[in-house]
Amino acid sequence: LMERKIHVKVNRKEVMLAKLRKSCSCTPQKLKNFLMDFFPVLRWLPKYRCKEYIWGDVMSGLVIGIILVPQAIAYSLLAGLKPIYSLYTSFFANIIYFLMGTSRHVSVGIFSLISLMVGQVVDRELLLAGFDLNDDTPPALGDGSLQNDNLSNTTAFNLTFVGINAECGKECYAIGIATALTFMAGVYQVLMGIFRLGFISMYLSESVLDGFATGASLTILTAQVKYLIGIKIPRSQGHGMLVITWINIFRNISQANLCDVITSAICIVVLVTAKELGDRYKHKLKFPLPTELVVIVVATLVSHYGKLNEVYASSVSGAIPTGFIPPKVPEFNLMLRVALDALPLAIVSFVFTVSLSEMFAKKYAYTIRANQEMFAVGFCNIIPSFFHSFATSAALAKTLVKTSTGCQTQISGVISAMVVLLVLLFLAPLFYSLQKCVLACIIIVSLRGALRKFRDVPARYHVNKVDTLVWAVTMSSSALVSTEIGLLVGIVFSMLCIIVRTQRPRTALLGQIQDTSFYEDDLEYENLSTVPKVKIFRFEAPLYYANRNYFLKSLYRLTNLDPNLEAARRKKYEKKEKQHLKKGNHRTANGLDIGETTLQLVPKQIDFQVLVVDCSSISFLDTTGVNTLKEILKDYKNLNISVLLACCNPSVIDSLKRGGYFGKDFGCMQEMLFYSIHNAVLFAKDQK
Repeated sequence: LMERKIHVKVNRKEVMLAKLRKSCSCTPQKLKNFLMDFFPVLRWLPKYRCKEYIWGDVMSGLVIGIILVPQAIAYSLLAGLKPIYSLYTSFFANIIYFLMGTSRHVSVGIFSLISLMVGQVVDRELLLAGFDLNDDTPPALGDGSLQNDNLSNTTAFNLTFVGINAECGKECYAIGIATALTFMAGVYQVLMGIFRLGFISMYLSESVLDGFATGASLTILTAQVKYLIGIKIPRSQGHGMLVITWINIFRNISQANLCDVITSAICIVVLVTAKELGDRYKHKLKFPLPTELVVIVVATLVSHYGKLNEVYASSVSGAIPTGFIPPKVPEFNLMLRVALDALPLAIVSFVFTVSLSEMFAKKYAYTIRANQEMFAVGFCNIIPSFFHSFATSAALAKTLVKTSTGCQTQISGVISAMVVLLVLLFLAPLFYSLQKCVLACIIIVSLRGALRKFRDVPARYHVNKVDTLVWAVTMSSSALVSTEIGLLVGIVFSMLCIIVRTQRPRTALLGQIQDTSFYEDDLEYENLSTVPKVKIFRFEAPLYYANRNYFLKSLYRLTNLDPNLEAARRKKYEKKEKQHLKKGNHRTANGLDIGETTLQLVPKQIDFQVLVVDCSSISFLDTTGVNTLKEILKDYKNLNISVLLACCNPSVIDSLKRGGYFGKDFGCMQEMLFYSIHNAVLFAKDQK
């Protein structure tokens, strides 16, 4: 008999008060530790090994900066904003994460899925405010200065009904929505960090995240097709955007711009070929080929000197101003309008950042602090929202490039920010003639990784069918309904799958492995021997209210005995026998003598006298579970069948004690509970 340890009861009130006193105390050392924890750069920067790290950081920073510029300009199409705001976002995110992030390798900045989620909210609010979602209006002519920026949309509205008292054009209102949404997402992330709600990310399984990314990629792909072929269709809003957009595309396919189609075909061929060659020979290349930048530079020169916009009406990016717009506090009333939309945005942004941080920390043997990561990404949203930026997240593709080019610390992020700053201050107006179809090509080619998930479906199905179903449901709902609804559906469906698994788990009768003290499922293994007069039942899930009936049905089915029905049948026979005895007839209703009747009352199918319940897979019991075990104990006892429990964990034993399963003084506990199946079987054999 194993003796349980006596645990000293802890006064939780005193512990909480002690922690509160400790956290509220303020000493110089504690203040220093707080600052160094909140700004991890203060810990690692003084220890920076300049000679060892600087070359890798500078090289990776330059490469990422070169990649960031075309991606930032391209992803502005997804967000429904001007390219300058994407450049602001990339600049500020890298600087803030450098100060507050704990990962050495992740690249935080503009991300396609986050840009899509921002763009959907911006489009919805623009539509509700009465703006035209068609962004294919002729670009404004100018020198690229900030003063000419408002000429790209001459329609202005007095938006007092949403709290903006001055006249505000389409672009002004769009960035107002984006900054309010970003600020709220950052506030949610900081609050989750304060209240340590990082566990929320656990409910986003790999299947849900992959399905969400794939479904959102289909939506992104669909949104870019109109730029590829140069047709002017309204930007679809609401549920079913993917289907509606494709219907509009096929209706207007005859209006396709031949110049855009040819340009798109050439760009996609060049980009895909370069990507495939880069993947094939990446071990020979010291750094990835800057294909996107080369394509953008060449395409801009061709468009400018070929006058593709004037001659062929090809849609171009238009004027991108230089410098920084003065900071502005996000509108409070707009925050109220997008408060609900900011929640899924905050969760997705945080989950992608933390999962990537943990992945690369494990790969390079260091640790991160998930809670600090939540603060870092939160302030990467809050602070830039005052500088006309939108939501950010870590991106896998750029992080992989960063590590492959020798990144050692977040100094590389500062170098990338300097490259973006150079574009912001001097080079942005040079992209005036860049065709939008080129940007769409860059976006579509960047989706290769997510779209390749379709090739993994057979392998995924072979590994786990339920996870494949979760992936398919999340992907379909994200693509066909909306990204936010798709994420919610994926989370709920994956949790339902877990509930169903525990509600209808595997059950089995066990047989003994010959010449051993071990027992296994007799339907899964050959050459197992049955134990005479003993049935061993295994239930592979917690026993709680939702699977109580399944537990009983499985037990009765596998043992071929329902004790309630058997007890009722016996009572019926006993009643008939009493009636015959009263009449003086010594023969039963079946024509048998009374002595033979006793044998008849014991059915032939009861071929066991002891039931052993293997509780090794039962992780916990609720009140219903305890009552269920008490019920079968009583029912089988009425049939003179003993019920023994084996392999119970301490929490299950405690639940049984509290529920009165072993009686008031636990006197019968040694005869009802065993620490192995074999001990229970040996005890059963010793009993008459």
